Amino acid sequence: MNETPPLAEELAELNSAEDFLDHFGVAYDPAVVRVNRLHILQRFHDYLAKQLPAPPADAAARHAACRQWLCRAYEDFAASDAQTEKVFAVFRNGARAEGGSTAFVPLDKAFLP
Repeated sequence: MNETPPLAEELAELNSAEDFLDHFGVAYDPAVVRVNRLHILQRFHDYLAKQLPAPPADAAARHAACRQWLCRAYEDFAASDAQTEKVFAVFRNGARAEGGSTAFVPLDKAFLP
């Protein structure tokens, strides 16, 4: 019996944003990816965690769902920018009591959703 590998195994061989985009057949502008690669991959991860907590067992359905969310993650940054999208905590400024804002993020909070 030829079983379909879990999503984590399917994605384990992909090393770059370009690898992910190519694997799922998402057309992209290299300039957008060059500037936003980590943001795109983090947004893709966030979409999968929220929208696809239990990926379909069927390989074709799983591929289609992942493609949909990766395409959406890429489009978020093709139409916007990292500062506007605020994927990472360093872009979420906090108001300071004395006025202005700060982008300080404690290390233990830097990579939390």
